[in-house]
Amino acid sequence: MKTQERLIETTRELLWERGYVGTSPKAILQRAGVGQGSMYHHFTGKQDLALASIRRTGEEMRAAVDRLLDADGTAYERVEAYLLRERDVLRGCPVGRLTMDPDVLASEELRTPVDETIAHVRNRLAEVVREGVDRGEFGPHVVPDELAATIVATVQGGYVLARAGGDTGAFEAGVRGLLALLSPATD
Repeated sequence: MKTQERLIETTRELLWERGYVGTSPKAILQRAGVGQGSMYHHFTGKQDLALASIRRTGEEMRAAVDRLLDADGTAYERVEAYLLRERDVLRGCPVGRLTMDPDVLASEELRTPVDETIAHVRNRLAEVVREGVDRGEFGPHVVPDELAATIVATVQGGYVLARAGGDTGAFEAGVRGLLALLSPATD
């Protein structure tokens, strides 16, 4: 792996583990196994490197969501696939965790790719729900944008509850509960 890639990947991991404040240039360099000159050869500083890392994380998350939501199947099946996808629940969401970082929120430059990623996920979910409403899979009372917001809130809230309790059960219960509410009624 090239030095620039090692720096980005290391920073992504540290941001996920420690947040922006807890990710020092020294920690990045030590974990990446590179010298200080290498970092400043590729990036102007910590914020520039963090921005590249946040953008990469966002791109990967958007691509993963798109793969799931573009797949074959009913709208319910695609939403279900999104909700049940493999996650490292106790680590939390690598993008969602950044929304709790005051330094990320204070920087429009760092916050923008976070906001764009969350908006992309919500918009894609709303598109799928809208398809489901149009096909009669979901009732006509369902508002796609609101249901998409509920799905994102369930996932992000599930992460918080799971991390707080040190147990994935809260996340799994939230997902199961939402899927039961969305499930088509059978006679």
